[in-house]
Formats: sequence, C-alpha cells, structure tokens
Amino acid sequence: MPTVHLTEANFKSTVESGLVFLDFWAAWCGPCRIIAPILDQLATEYSGKAKVAKLDVDANIRTATRFNVRSIPMVIFFKDGKVVDQVIGAVPRPVLEEKFKKHAA
Repeated sequence: MPTVHLTEANFKSTVESGLVFLDFWAAWCGPCRIIAPILDQLATEYSGKAKVAKLDVDANIRTATRFNVRSIPMVIFFKDGKVVDQVIGAVPRPVLEEKFKKHAA
C-alpha cells in the first residue's frame, strides 16, 4: 500500500481508522528526505496491517501545532485515533521497523 498524503481535511478520518504511522515532514527538510524511502518500504511491507501517512507541516500548520511538532521528521503512531508512540529525527531503519513490529503485532 502506498503512503497516504494527509491534509487537515482528511486527517481525522484517516487516523481514526486502525493503525496509522504518520510522518510529519516538509519539502525543505533534509532528514525528512532521508527517512522517506524507509517509510515507503515499510508501508509496502506492512500493507494490510497499518497505514503509513505523510503530513506536510508547512501546508497543515494547525495539525502540526495540535500535536506539538517542533522538530521534523517526527513520526507519530496512532491506534484508533489515539497517539500510542512517536519517533523524532532521522533514525535508522531498525528503529522504525521495531516500532512497526511492536504496534502492528
């Protein structure tokens, strides 16, 4: 399943539907570009178990502020609309993969 691009308009309906790993990012953010291919790979590997979504913080300031996003990339893990975990920064694949395994189990 490909990565889903969120906006403030479709945010609520997406994060309330099961397990969602949401990447808060921006086009100008170098570390965001580093983890993007990792998240794309994990989206494919965990297809059917979890959704991977992206939210551009510049275009969706209200939602980024709501979740206190002060540093990007920031991946927040939602389960049925509730925040259950988060990762801040360009972390290596094993760190993200461990979080995926933990929450998708």
